[in-house]
Amino acid sequence: MRIVILSHVFSPDIGGLEIMSEFLANQFSSKGYDVRVLTWSSSKGEDNSFNYGIIRKPKTMELFKQLNWADVIFENNPCLRLSWATIFYKKPHLIALHTWIARTNGKLAWQDLLKRLWLKKANTVIAVSNALRKNCWKDAIVIPNPYRSELFKVLSNNKRSRDFVFLGRLVSDKGAHLAIQAIHNLNKSGIEANLTLIGSGPEIENLQNLVKKLDITTYVNFKGTLQGDDLVKALNNHKYIIIPSIWEEPFGLVALEGLACGCIPIASNGGGLPEAIGKTGYPGLFIDYNPPLISNFLSSGDYKLSSPQTNYPTSSS
Repeated sequence: MRIVILSHVFSPDIGGLEIMSEFLANQFSSKGYDVRVLTWSSSKGEDNSFNYGIIRKPKTMELFKQLNWADVIFENNPCLRLSWATIFYKKPHLIALHTWIARTNGKLAWQDLLKRLWLKKANTVIAVSNALRKNCWKDAIVIPNPYRSELFKVLSNNKRSRDFVFLGRLVSDKGAHLAIQAIHNLNKSGIEANLTLIGSGPEIENLQNLVKKLDITTYVNFKGTLQGDDLVKALNNHKYIIIPSIWEEPFGLVALEGLACGCIPIASNGGGLPEAIGKTGYPGLFIDYNPPLISNFLSSGDYKLSSPQTNYPTSSS
């Protein structure tokens, strides 16, 4: 079977959708399927390391060529710039939803209305969380995102010398500033705690300035972007993974990666995050996704900086 995966973004770009598109392509390829990925992401010369073809920024004729080649079209999150030409084909077409089809304030712009109309064309729509299904497409099949279990795991003889870790893009919606403020409040109240921020993004300078302003440079460490074994080692060195998002996360892949590495999750109780953590979550460590409530909870010290999580997930569920 020949599968074309349409993914607006892909490696070497870094993010949840990029990771999932690469994961799916690798899995399909390992099962013996012929796979090609179409994407708008630029290359940095690493494409030869993949066991399948990657067509970047395809022109119109190339787009038709690849769709004509395919037996199945897998649109990994709506990307009409790549998928519009599928209207000329009567081939199985699956669309996977990874994020909300709406503006950040919940309202629908014309782009969102067009994407929701586009979903009607698909033979099957998949949502990565029930929250996403309810919000965007009630007839979708819910299949939670997997994590890379061969990579993310608890390492032996690890002492977990640090307390909190934040993993994700440094943008305002992710709430990294709340984690920094909480570290300041904890240390001010006599509870010594430290924080590592892993990731990059447009808010990094503002976050660094906040750390300096609060005079907690000793307690907050910016690691930048980490991948592969370096990321796994860093997660294994922490007791808690903190996900203080101030918007509803559609799923929350970082929660699975942190859990798999033995971190206890402290997460906003909104969107798909509770589903991602599920029964493996540590009791009582969910916070309403509201900035004051998140900040107050993290600053309270109403939890114990103790042993790491041990009932981490062992499958893609």
